[in-house]
Amino acid sequence: MLESLKSFDTQAFLFLNGIHHPVMDGFMSLMTNKFTWIPLYLFFLYFIIKQEGKSSWKVLVAILFCILISDQVCSGLLKPWVARLRPCHEPSLASLIHLVGGCGGQFGFCSSHAANSFTLAVFLYLQYGKQHAWVKFLFPWAIIVSYSRIYVGVHYPGDVICGAIIGSIAAYGVSKVYPNILSSK
Repeated sequence: MLESLKSFDTQAFLFLNGIHHPVMDGFMSLMTNKFTWIPLYLFFLYFIIKQEGKSSWKVLVAILFCILISDQVCSGLLKPWVARLRPCHEPSLASLIHLVGGCGGQFGFCSSHAANSFTLAVFLYLQYGKQHAWVKFLFPWAIIVSYSRIYVGVHYPGDVICGAIIGSIAAYGVSKVYPNILSSK
C-alpha cells in the first residue's frame, strides 16, 4: 500500500513538474520565495492592527503560535523522522526533473511552505472571513505557494498536501483555543 502511494505521488509529481514554461519558471520562482511575500505580511500586520487596536498583539501571538506549530511539526518532527528524499535529491529522478533554483535540504516530507501558507490562510479566514470577504482569496494564494514547490522540483504532491493539512489543523486548533485564552484572566 505504502509503495503504491509513493509510486502515485512520484507519477503525479513528474506530471505536474513536467508542465513548465520559461515564463512560468520566473513566476514560480517568485511565488516560492518567502521574501516575495513580505509586502503581503506587512499588509496583514497593518490590517490586524487596524481591526484589533491595542489587542492586536494577541492575534499576532496566536498567528506566530500557529506557524510555530505547523513549521516545527513539518521541519522539526516529520522531515527527520520520515526521511523521504526531496524529488530533486532522488537519484532515479535526476534526469526527469525540471529544477528551478536550488534543491534545499535533503528531506521534503512535508512541505513547510504549504503548512505555513495554509496556517495563515485558515487562521485569518476563521478570524476575519465573516466580516471581510477578501480573506477567502488567501486560499488561492496558499494553493499557488504550495503548487510552486512542486513546480520548482523540491516537493512531491503528497508533501504539499500533508503540509497544507498540518497547517490547517494547527490554525484551526489555535483558533479554537485562542478565545478561551483571551477570556481567562
